[in-house]
Amino acid sequence: MKERLIVALDVPNARTAQDLVQQIGDAAAFYKVGLQLFAAEGPPVVRELIASGRKVFLDLKLHDIPNTVSHAVKSAVEIGAHMLTVHAGGGSDMLRAAVEAAGGRLKVLAVTVLTSMNQEDLSQTGIPATIKDHVLHLAEMAQRAGCDAVVSSPLEIVALRKMLGPDFGIVIPGVRPAGSGFHDQQRVATPSQAIADGASHIVVGRPITQAQDPARAVEAIVKEMAAATVQV
Repeated sequence: MKERLIVALDVPNARTAQDLVQQIGDAAAFYKVGLQLFAAEGPPVVRELIASGRKVFLDLKLHDIPNTVSHAVKSAVEIGAHMLTVHAGGGSDMLRAAVEAAGGRLKVLAVTVLTSMNQEDLSQTGIPATIKDHVLHLAEMAQRAGCDAVVSSPLEIVALRKMLGPDFGIVIPGVRPAGSGFHDQQRVATPSQAIADGASHIVVGRPITQAQDPARAVEAIVKEMAAATVQV
């Protein structure tokens, strides 16, 4: 279960990231490097994590023309990332270009609707569908394009698992242990509920990185995940 928990290193610099990884120790093996840390430190922070035996989920949410995304994916492959996000909203051609560039050497994850968005936010972008229907539409497109997984909120897991089948990846941010604040997330669930509903991986940031004892926070989440009963 430890391999299914991704710790989000949403921190401002490599020193802070290194301190957190050291504090967490062997409790976690998989880390997310997102826009904040990658913009500050670049590929070296990814390479350092990989050299230390960790896996890296590079969460850059690429969204550009197919040729540009293709070259960016090839660069992510070269630095050793295990997973990389692209926006499903970039369309089928862009998704296929990302998958082809990955060549099976990293997993391409298609982001559907951000967990910070609610129905009103989605409507403001000009999309008339419900969040659930739009997530399912984008996920179906991503699966057809050859992506390895999708990213959605916890509220869409059950419907996604039913549509995508038992083996397709469903990576879930917006996961908050009981008693944690929602922060800027709108659509959330607990670790046990996300796993029980069929998530392949969950991403947890502030409940771990802002904890007094990050390692203990990780261990508690992994224990809760392990106790979940899969319902689908």
